[in-house]
Amino acid sequence: MRLFDFHARLPSGGAADLLAAMDAAGVDHAAVCAGGLVDLDRLSEQIVDGGRSEARADNEGVRRACTASGGRLVPFFFADPYRDVAAYRAAAPRYRGLEISPAVHGFRLDDPGVDALATIAAGAGHPVYVVCLGRPGTRTEDLVALATRHPAVTFVSGHCGHTGLDAAGLNRIAARPNIAVELSGCFTAVARLAVRRLGAGRVLFGTEHPLQHPAVEVAKLHALGLAPDDLALVAAGNARRLLALEER
Repeated sequence: MRLFDFHARLPSGGAADLLAAMDAAGVDHAAVCAGGLVDLDRLSEQIVDGGRSEARADNEGVRRACTASGGRLVPFFFADPYRDVAAYRAAAPRYRGLEISPAVHGFRLDDPGVDALATIAAGAGHPVYVVCLGRPGTRTEDLVALATRHPAVTFVSGHCGHTGLDAAGLNRIAARPNIAVELSGCFTAVARLAVRRLGAGRVLFGTEHPLQHPAVEVAKLHALGLAPDDLALVAAGNARRLLALEER
């Protein structure tokens, strides 16, 4: 079975650890974004209490590592809506997707900068990865509103919601066809609900490496007991379609 990790992170320092973990878990390809902008203590506080990091993502370092990977790694641009709109517009042709993070950069999904980034993503044909939070302006219903304003963009809800147990959020997402979900970090019960409520064509395998070892998420994927055709879509087919890699 081919495996395409739709969400891994690449801290500064190269891709050797990620590629080794992928090899150990049998993962063929991964979409990667800059990682390590804030430490876990601060990140966990910002998720609960709010706050903003001014740390800049090493997007160019991610792109170089992907180029050196022989095609195994696919670069995403990690954008701060408050200051990266122009940078993303200029760099978009060199990337395959966009990530925005309310947890890291402390914005609401109705911020004008978010709409500006989504408009650029639409023109570039990029999916937009975002993890919702529990605060006003960053909840699943706010992602649905964002996706409604930008119907040409496919948004990917990371971790099936911010708690890994956001079953109600799946119901909100189901009615908005340009939102898919990514499975890293969520419970198997929620992952099965995602396939049932959204259909296998809107569900993506991911790992959140290095916070999670890919082998853990591969085991979870197999534990879902999906039909072979559905498994093939979730494991790799949907990622390749969203990233326009079907012919590669």
